[in-house]
Order: sequence, then structure tokens, then C-alpha cells
Amino acid sequence: MRSDATLAPSRAATLPRTLATRWRPVPWGRVVVHLILLACVAVIAFPLYYALVISTQTVEEVLARPPLLTPSGHALTNYGEAWRRSHMERLLWNSGVVAVISAVGKILISILSAFAIVYFDFRGKALVFWMILITLMLPVEVRIISTYEVIGNLGWLNTYWGLTVPLMASATATFLFRQFYQMVPNELAEAAQIDGAGPLRFLWSFLLPLSWTNIAALFVVLFIYGWNQYLWPLMITNTEAMRVVVIGLQDLIPRTGTHVPEWNVMMAAAIMALLPPVLVILLMQRWFVKGLLESDK
Repeated sequence: MRSDATLAPSRAATLPRTLATRWRPVPWGRVVVHLILLACVAVIAFPLYYALVISTQTVEEVLARPPLLTPSGHALTNYGEAWRRSHMERLLWNSGVVAVISAVGKILISILSAFAIVYFDFRGKALVFWMILITLMLPVEVRIISTYEVIGNLGWLNTYWGLTVPLMASATATFLFRQFYQMVPNELAEAAQIDGAGPLRFLWSFLLPLSWTNIAALFVVLFIYGWNQYLWPLMITNTEAMRVVVIGLQDLIPRTGTHVPEWNVMMAAAIMALLPPVLVILLMQRWFVKGLLESDK
């Protein structure tokens, strides 16, 4: 058993360290950075919060001045009215089809094109790659008329083919997969070739298992991009049955200026249109962050 004389020096030695920890100066630089970040989050999140609040109020409460910043008790009525008047089930289905098919198509085409550019030697390979990158400099408006003419000649107006096929090409995804495949050691491809694996077997059994996190991260981005498409679906469809949710929200806006817009119903529809992308982000957040971190290595 240790005596008090033995314990006294140890207590004396730990006393200055405890005082130093207790009286450590406040890191004001870190505090300022966190305050700035919180302010930025508040600026970004407040419009979403206010839209959610409006979706629970009546028209009179929405038009009240000063505005009411607390939720009301008419959420079920507003959301039910927005669902019925906008035919939300059809709009969500169309947007989901466009977002999923265009995202999956972009990923498949980008994987195959990047695989060909990295692992195959053919004449003009560098030229093909740079031609793909050049398309990043061309805005959608530059090629939208010619694309519309092609889709019209194929008879794909007001069809899912017309909504999704023109959105499947992605130079950004091709570039990202090319960069990732170039980081894969060449010894892996040589070992697969020695084992008798062909190109497609090497792609399916070796490269794809290594690419799942990148595919998941890219799917989230491409899904949101396809979900928010407005200009192309507006041009390619002219029937209510093929409208996407971004365009269908305009049906809730009064056609004449004599009626007061029902902002509560419109905000309820907007919140419902926002939920699927948010759900995809929440479900795939883990793989999304992991894919971004692995892409930076």
C-alpha cells in the first residue's frame, strides 16, 4: 500500500496540468468560424423552413403582416388539396422514372466509355476523350434544338424514351470514372489477364466491386440532376400525363390575375416534390460521403 508521502508528488505534478487545462485560452478563431458557418446554414435553411411553415397555414395567415413564422394546424388540409389538384402521384412517378433511368443510363455509359479509354489502345483515343470533355463547355441550350428535332423524327415526343435517352450522356461521369480507373494498379489487370479473364469479366469481377462507392456518390448527384430537369421535359412533353413534378407545380398557379394565389397549397406541393431527393440523400449519405472521400485520394 502506497503512503501519503508517495502520493503527494504525483498530486503536485498533476495540479499544474489541471490548472492549465482549466484555464486554457478560448480559441476565438475557431469560435468565429463556427459562427460564420451557423449563419450560412441559417441563411440557406430559413427559406425551406418558411416554405414548410406556409404549407401548414391558411391563405389569411400567409398574407398576414408581419408574417407568421410558426406552423399552423392546417397541414393535412393543404397537403391533401395539393395532392388532389396537382395529381401528385402521376407527377412523382414521371419524375422518378426520369431521374432513375437517366442516372442509371449515365452511369452505365460512363463506365463503359471510361473503361474503353483507359484499358484499350486504339487510334485517336486521346482525341475521343477530349471530344467528350469539350461537350462540358456546350450548354444545354446550344444543342437542345437539334436534339428536339432528332427526338421528333424518332417519334419519341411525349414518351419516356424522349425524356430519358437524351439525358444519359455525361462527360463529367466519364471523366470521373476515367480518373478512378487510372488509379487502379496495372498489376491487377495483368493478373486478371493471366487468369484468363476477358475484358468484360475484368470489368464485372474486378473494377465494379472497387467502384461501388463512386457509383453510389455519382448516383445521388445524377438523380437530383434528373429530378430537377425543367427545360427539356417542358419542350418534349405537351400532355398532362407525361409532365414531371417541376412542371406540374405550375398548375397550382391561377391562370388569371383576379384570384389570390394559394401559396399554402403551392408550398405544400413544393415540399412533397422535395421529399424524394431528400430521402435519396438520407438513405445514401454514407456511401455518398465515402465515395467523395475515396475520389479525393
